Amino acid sequence: MPDTPTPPPSADAIRGALAGVVDPELGEDIVSLGMVRDIAVSQAGQVTVSVALTVAACPLRSQIEGDVTRRVASLPGVSAVQLSIGAMDADERSALMARARWKAKENAAPTAVHPSTRALAIASGKGGVGKSSVTVNLAAALALRGLKVGILDADIWGFSVPRMLGLEARLEAKAGKMIPLRLPVGAHGGRIDVVSMGFLSGEDEAVMWRGLMLNRAVQHFLEDVDWGELDYLLIDMPPGTGDVQMGLARMLPRADMIIVTTPALAAQKVASRAADMARRGYLRVAGVIENMSAFECDHGVSYPLFGSGGGQRLADEIGAPLLAQIPLDPAVAAGGDAGRPAVLASVASAPRPTEPSPAPASASTPGEQSRDTVLAAFIALAERIVTEVAPAVELAGCTARMLDHIETALGSAGPTN
Repeated sequence: MPDTPTPPPSADAIRGALAGVVDPELGEDIVSLGMVRDIAVSQAGQVTVSVALTVAACPLRSQIEGDVTRRVASLPGVSAVQLSIGAMDADERSALMARARWKAKENAAPTAVHPSTRALAIASGKGGVGKSSVTVNLAAALALRGLKVGILDADIWGFSVPRMLGLEARLEAKAGKMIPLRLPVGAHGGRIDVVSMGFLSGEDEAVMWRGLMLNRAVQHFLEDVDWGELDYLLIDMPPGTGDVQMGLARMLPRADMIIVTTPALAAQKVASRAADMARRGYLRVAGVIENMSAFECDHGVSYPLFGSGGGQRLADEIGAPLLAQIPLDPAVAAGGDAGRPAVLASVASAPRPTEPSPAPASASTPGEQSRDTVLAAFIALAERIVTEVAPAVELAGCTARMLDHIETALGSAGPTN
């Protein structure tokens, strides 16, 4: 008797086989990603598969075509395989990338940042808005409260945090981990721990790295640094919406983002892109800081040199609170150049977190009055972050800590009959 021909596979069987074809770039199978549009099977076993790539000129097209062909051809009853390759439209690409970002967030690798540490990414749409000066002065204001604050200088190309804090030593390693440089702050045990490319490269040396190397540097700073149990980790982001920003959303998905802008309309419009990038990466936008909001002369007259209202407009546009308006003041630039942030130049100590926020000390000169205004703005900003925007995590009463106490108590009680 002649052999009975093997019937062709069903479309569902073919779809099941294609679930084994993984997009190497996105790390998920092409069926789950919605890249398989249509499957047609003839009675003679000829299979036609329509696949939509992210872009027509996808560099991985040949690899995906080969994987699809081999998977389908290996099924019993398939006599020939034909591929129809197309490209996704803008909406399909947007949905696909949103899925990929969510998957990356859910599968983020562990870092050396303690689970109780509140991570705040300080970002901006463009350079020149004073993002780094905001970062170091906010860190100082938090540390003055007795908090342990870390600064990760993720601006690999344009690092400036070391100079602003007057730190020049090289990073050292212990037990396979880099040890941050530490700056004690105030009289209540506060400190700032800093890691920057500036501690590995000379200040005048150009760092000519591209996407992969930039992301690897940030990954090392997150995974291979002994950060310890910090209250806050401030991440000084590079300006814009490039590789480091996207990498951080993947590597540290629990971070919140704070957007720094100036009052100018142009800066506000550019800064909105940073907020859009954060939300596409599923990061919470915790608020907006308007820097260089106005300059007040010695006679008490205020001059909005960079316009007005940009911070509030941005906050309204992205649906986030306006956290602070930091005045334009020469003391901030001078403090950064001298390695002594304006906040630290204004006070020697501050009350503990349980005490009221300090009022600026009385001043006898316009310059001192100017520094006091800056101090008051950053003290108020730190207060709002600690009490409202991103309160420090206290593990003393959490379930995990309670279970630890119970296990310890049971262990010390000894065996029971």
